[in-house]
Amino acid sequence: MSIYSYVVRYDSGFAPNPFYEFCTLATCKPGIRQHAKVGDWVIGGGSGNKSIQRAGYLVYAMRVSETLSFDEYDSDPRFIKKKPYRNGSRKQSCGDNIYSRSKVPGPWCQRDSFHSLLDGSTNSKHVGRDTRVNRILVSNDFIYFGGAGPFVPLNLKDLHGRQVVHKGVGQSRFDDAQLVGQFECWVRSLGDMGYRGAPYEWLTIRNHR
Repeated sequence: MSIYSYVVRYDSGFAPNPFYEFCTLATCKPGIRQHAKVGDWVIGGGSGNKSIQRAGYLVYAMRVSETLSFDEYDSDPRFIKKKPYRNGSRKQSCGDNIYSRSKVPGPWCQRDSFHSLLDGSTNSKHVGRDTRVNRILVSNDFIYFGGAGPFVPLNLKDLHGRQVVHKGVGQSRFDDAQLVGQFECWVRSLGDMGYRGAPYEWLTIRNHR
């Protein structure tokens, strides 16, 4: 069992998408989506950007329960609500089930989403980056705090002194069984799993109204 840790630079509810009973990582982070296995943990930490100042805080943690291809994700009835509806609610607009194709193999169609161009048309840059790893991480065992998560204890670090919550560019992988166990115990001590708070960007919008 491993832990993959990275910074959620744009916490909007899109990547990860913690809604409708599942936390999914369907876009961005191709390296993590390619290598994380069922049973591994994926951790998203807050951004240290001067305008955010949430470095070291937990945004979410998901224990991977299954992996899907984009085609499987598109056709699975469990994830219909994760197909974006840009004129709907905030939750509906940030759906991450955005790729489909009429035949396999074949070109990808991109639904109007956070990864489309401003006019809703296809953003080929995102299509290429997202779909080069045809693998989506799904979890029904997760905790998502968004912009109000707790600070991750500094003693959660590996034998080399690397703290489990990532604070910079890129990502970290931890295979230390003791650290994995300590982290899991800490996460489960935080209370009920599932969706616990709104994405940081939602809170920012709310605070500036």
